[in-house]
Amino acid sequence: MSQVVEPIEGPVLDEPPAAGAVEAPRLARHQIVLSDGHQIGITVAGRGVPLVVVHGFSAEGFLYAQSLSRLVSMGFRVIAIDTAGHGATQGLPLSGQDINDYADLLGRAIDELGIERFVLAGHSMGGQLAARLGAKWPDRVMSVILIDAIVGDTWDRMVYLFRVSPPLLAAIGAVLAVDSVTVVPTFTDPRQAAKLLRLVVPTVAGHAVQPWRLLGPMLSILRTRSSRYALNDLADHDVPVIAIHGSWDLAVPHRTARDAVRRTDGTLVTVDRAGHSWLLRDPETLPAIMAQLLAGPLGEGIRRSLRSAGLRRREPTIEDVERYCYEREARVFFLSPADARRKVVGRHRRPKYRWRTETVAD
Repeated sequence: MSQVVEPIEGPVLDEPPAAGAVEAPRLARHQIVLSDGHQIGITVAGRGVPLVVVHGFSAEGFLYAQSLSRLVSMGFRVIAIDTAGHGATQGLPLSGQDINDYADLLGRAIDELGIERFVLAGHSMGGQLAARLGAKWPDRVMSVILIDAIVGDTWDRMVYLFRVSPPLLAAIGAVLAVDSVTVVPTFTDPRQAAKLLRLVVPTVAGHAVQPWRLLGPMLSILRTRSSRYALNDLADHDVPVIAIHGSWDLAVPHRTARDAVRRTDGTLVTVDRAGHSWLLRDPETLPAIMAQLLAGPLGEGIRRSLRSAGLRRREPTIEDVERYCYEREARVFFLSPADARRKVVGRHRRPKYRWRTETVAD
């Protein structure tokens, strides 16, 4: 049986951006070195509950900067970590052809940043990593948010077909390429298009210079073990799982999210008429969905985790939250930007997409 919550009203499409300049959090980019010598690229902003964000294949954390800056105002310290072979993160050795190697590196980075309890969100390939790390650390993860993630029974069957017929993988790659091109709203929102292009161009240029870096992640996707084991572990440990998925995602079908939610007794959020990279096209929609979820399963997962850690106050302060979510003198504290606010022009007032929220049961 499914329970459906009416979607929040979408924006008036011809509504102009906010007049004048408004304050927005500033994000700081760093390249840090782990104790084992591995270089990691991270983007950090804000204070409060740690929200670790993992990007998709061929992307990098800072590419999501517009959405990330809006999440900071909700009481999150956003930490976007570049996965191996992406952004400013060093690739894995030739042995790094297993998806678990990428999840392990992500876990080592979180440990060395001094983060003890956190919300974990992953887009596309990042969702696969989030599911695996959440299954490994169920006592530390407050909630797992899967955004158009490559998990679920349908995706597992697709991977098997990719192995049998590699041209099918090339076809999915072509679909993703088209999705990436159309994600830039050139004519409907030129201002947003210009902002997005400024973020995308450095990422594309990096891959053009070192295209071989993507070979390892691609092979790891083909070699990965079925995602159902990680999803089953999340369900067994009662980790709150939220799947947010575009209804028009052709590369990673919407059914994958429904599969994941069924296995984990989670919450499904369907973004209407949205493709695979909708959160880049409109930076307002994901924060609006997150705000709604904070009043529901996401907020409950955070409160439950804090209670289990010993925080009993009804209205905890930022300092209370950070005391239970981070190590004392955590490394991540020293990576936040010195100038935390900046003025920006042309922020949208309302999300462009509509969505519906439901729980799915067998």
